[in-house]
Amino acid sequence: MTADTPTRRTVLTTGVAVAGAVALAACGTDSGSSGSSGGAAPAPAPSGTTVAALADIPVGQCKSVQVNGQQAIVARPTETTAACFSAICTHQGCTVNPDGGKLSCPCHGSVFNALTGAVEKGPASTPLPSIPVKVDGSNVVTA
Repeated sequence: MTADTPTRRTVLTTGVAVAGAVALAACGTDSGSSGSSGGAAPAPAPSGTTVAALADIPVGQCKSVQVNGQQAIVARPTETTAACFSAICTHQGCTVNPDGGKLSCPCHGSVFNALTGAVEKGPASTPLPSIPVKVDGSNVVTA
């Protein structure tokens, strides 16, 4: 063997090091991606931030809003309660649209319950992430 010929040990340790680096890179996150991990709840807004006027949401309906700069849906299940969800579909990260008592994803056809965020029709299999809100007087505010 010449001095320039790699040994089997050198080849094996180099291969293991490269495989380890690839595995570590795969574990990283891509915060700019809206891939299949879409649907993460927005960063919490400060407690007490107004999301919507209660009078603007008919009982049993919902509307699109922004919470802490992120698309969201605020719903009014009863006269005195409200619920809020991320508007980002948990399937591929598209923004869902209010459609009566449903939330419809225009990208792949997933349908969510507008009052609970539960999946009613796939391909999404995970509910929309909840955003904590409460009714405070005549407003829906972050909890």
